[in-house]
Amino acid sequence: MQAGSPSGISQALAQFIAACRWEDIPDPIRHEARRSLVNYFAVALAGAQDPTLDIAVATYGRFAAGQQAGLVGRPERFDMLNAAALNAMAANVYDFDDTHHPTIIHPTAPVAPPLFALAQAQPMSGAELLLAFVLGVEAECRLGNAVSPGHYARGWHITSTCGVFGAAMAAGKFLKLTPEALVWALGSAASQAGGLVETLGTMAKSVGVGNAARNGLLAALLAQQGFDGPAAPLEGPRGFLRVAADQPDLAAVTHELGGHWQLADNTYKPYPCGVVLNPVIDACLVLAADKRLAGAGLADIEHVTLTGHPLLRQRTDRPGVATGRESQVSAQHAAAVVLARGRAGLAEFSDAAVCEPVLRELGAKVVVREDDSYSVDGVQVRIALRGGAELVHRVDAARGSAARPLSDGELEQKLRDLGRAGRPGWDPGPLIDALWHLDDARDAARVMALAA
Repeated sequence: MQAGSPSGISQALAQFIAACRWEDIPDPIRHEARRSLVNYFAVALAGAQDPTLDIAVATYGRFAAGQQAGLVGRPERFDMLNAAALNAMAANVYDFDDTHHPTIIHPTAPVAPPLFALAQAQPMSGAELLLAFVLGVEAECRLGNAVSPGHYARGWHITSTCGVFGAAMAAGKFLKLTPEALVWALGSAASQAGGLVETLGTMAKSVGVGNAARNGLLAALLAQQGFDGPAAPLEGPRGFLRVAADQPDLAAVTHELGGHWQLADNTYKPYPCGVVLNPVIDACLVLAADKRLAGAGLADIEHVTLTGHPLLRQRTDRPGVATGRESQVSAQHAAAVVLARGRAGLAEFSDAAVCEPVLRELGAKVVVREDDSYSVDGVQVRIALRGGAELVHRVDAARGSAARPLSDGELEQKLRDLGRAGRPGWDPGPLIDALWHLDDARDAARVMALAA
């Protein structure tokens, strides 16, 4: 199919999803799906106790239609749609979730929660869940490829706008929708695609991510009942791809479909912040350990210059942030807190950290410069000290990037650390074991019982 081809994309994607079997998924992609879910439960357990979730749970609870599905890390039970939304919010609230490198989509947050909600309402095996999950990620990330980079650059929150399609296709696959019904689900998903980059750093971001999970599941359930839609919801003259991007690469949706799997491009964060800040943190961790900086002291820093990919400046040049949420997308705060503390955990991106005078003073000295020659995984940090001395460190591939991926053991430890942070004394071992062996499980819902 040639770029710009006006027809057949929605049907081709739907037919592929309907026909794909677990046996068609290569072993490395099966393993990556399990890795994605280990990471998902890690970040959702951490986010479950955030005030964003407290408010959302209380508000959504006023309109809950049942108690079929539980929440990660919380005792409440909800109907499937609201449970999907709330579990998606929890996974993304700290910006600690996975990242599809080509598009900066966080693929698991919108796709896994609808499947676990369905699994608690009707029988679902682990292999069925994993197959549907792989295909949902495939759909959302291929659509992301087609509209990138212009879509995100224009201000669309791509995790939300493309995630609704992933949720719809994942749920539709499990529900055994026909290709025609899957196209209908794409249409209902397209009419609900939304989310703005302007909301990053605020609770409002979570609404878009939650809606992606909820509305995608709703789209599939509607299609199951015969709720129809347009024949070309993706590629039509006023379909999602042409509305969402000035020059969409339509061929990207089906190019090498079934050959190159999008989960192969998934990555996992070592730090709770925007992915473009990972190399900044890596570099600042090295500089914080430099004896020359320790000898001089933070007060001797005259200014700090960060030079990196244009997205670093466009998305994180945010001095003077006022909340922990805002600090997750602030290069000034990230550099200051890591240089001062020599670490980058949840506590470093909290309201308390943001309010520390020494960090605010140091953050005011941080300047962000853009350079097209850097990848999103690279940066140079230059510290100018009083008296003329300079400290410089460059990172070309950040920890957690495709070039330096987190190991299975590191993902397990991430789940242990974040799970225990929210639930002191809790043993995450059974959950970790169940996730690594999910494809053998008769009941996929068991992992939710272990995480609730």
